Amino acid sequence: MSNLHPKLVVPQSKALVGLFTKLRDVQTTPAEFAFYAKRAMRILAEEAIAELPTSLSMIQTPCGTINGTHIETDNLCAVSIIRSGDALLEAVRECLPSVSVGKILIQRNEKSKEKEAILYYSKMPPGIEHMNVLLCDPMLATGGSARAAIDCLVDKYHVKKERIIFANMITCPEGLQRMAEWYPEIKIISAVVDEGLNDEKYIVPGLGDYGDRFFNTL
Repeated sequence: MSNLHPKLVVPQSKALVGLFTKLRDVQTTPAEFAFYAKRAMRILAEEAIAELPTSLSMIQTPCGTINGTHIETDNLCAVSIIRSGDALLEAVRECLPSVSVGKILIQRNEKSKEKEAILYYSKMPPGIEHMNVLLCDPMLATGGSARAAIDCLVDKYHVKKERIIFANMITCPEGLQRMAEWYPEIKIISAVVDEGLNDEKYIVPGLGDYGDRFFNTL
């Protein structure tokens, strides 16, 4: 996988394999899709949080002491790419209820063959330039939306690239290779790497439009 992106992390989880079987199935209803997606996103959220900076910590158990790992979550902002990113953001907030939140609205130009991304809106908490950022978007396909979001974070809000972790549920080689060209220093954590993109720039075999299936707007 490192040949696709130098900082790609793909969690090894039997639970995700079973959950993605449900998510991919065209017979899965929107209500079922949301149910299984929430379970899968919670796993991904925990794995993404675990990629934040850590420090060793000696703790006292009821029966003794042991070295543990403290994950530095106090200085974190979770940023969603609206709309489907909001679903993954909520999984992060279930793990970290007090996390600061940022929003970026980007839409693909569906009339264009290249489906280029257009930035419409962004809102971040004060001091984000000093925070670690967990960027949430369930799908990394062409990489256009991710690039627009990261450019916004870096250029407008002065976030350091190496402090950004990009979490997504499903991706493909084309998107990862583009991200490697644009942002080799940004860590990407993805639950699944699929075969590639079709002519319409959708991931195959994929699972369809994540946002439409999750929010029942098919």
